[in-house]
Amino acid sequence: MTTSSAANITNDEVDFSKYDQDQVEFMKEACIILDENDKPIGRASKKTCNVFLFNSKNELLLQQRASEKITFPDCFTNTCCSHPLHIESELVEEDQLGVRRAAQRKLLQELGIRPEQVPLDKFVYLTRIHYKAPSDGLWGEHEIDYILFIKADVDLDINPNEVQSTKYVTKEELKEMIATANEKGVKITPWFSLIDKTLLYKWWDNLDDIESQKDHKTIHRF
Repeated sequence: MTTSSAANITNDEVDFSKYDQDQVEFMKEACIILDENDKPIGRASKKTCNVFLFNSKNELLLQQRASEKITFPDCFTNTCCSHPLHIESELVEEDQLGVRRAAQRKLLQELGIRPEQVPLDKFVYLTRIHYKAPSDGLWGEHEIDYILFIKADVDLDINPNEVQSTKYVTKEELKEMIATANEKGVKITPWFSLIDKTLLYKWWDNLDDIESQKDHKTIHRF
């Protein structure tokens, strides 16, 4: 899965009182530290995998992260960024079952999507990306992310502490949104921007044959 960090600081050096306390609790989750080749080397908080959910019209569900989020608040991004934990059920590497369980858990937590609407066997693991990005000068991310696609029509019941808005977009609508983001003051998460610029549309063009897009050997370095 991935790693994510608050620079080279410890929790004792951070004044958490200025942050939303629900989000602070999430930062305490024990996650998996990896080396640059995706090999587990320890545990800490916290890490992410990226879920892209499409409806039956092949429209992508975006979310806008809540203002309360500690990293990248108010930014638009892919459907969900799940956080695989250092727990037995989410450490399972066979068929990326731990990744899928984390994605399913976080879709419920953030967007209220019931597990039966996103069965574990419907998630398609495509590939991995390795990237790093600062957030606000204190917090940042340095991650290896698993990319999961799923096609499903779902019911949403968003958690406002996690998500402030959602929208489905076509390829053309997303391209326009990204192209005009700066002039309209729309913020985009760095990982989603990177994926949009490099890999997303190739996958999207092959959404109805998504199995053909799997690349489990490569870690795309950004």
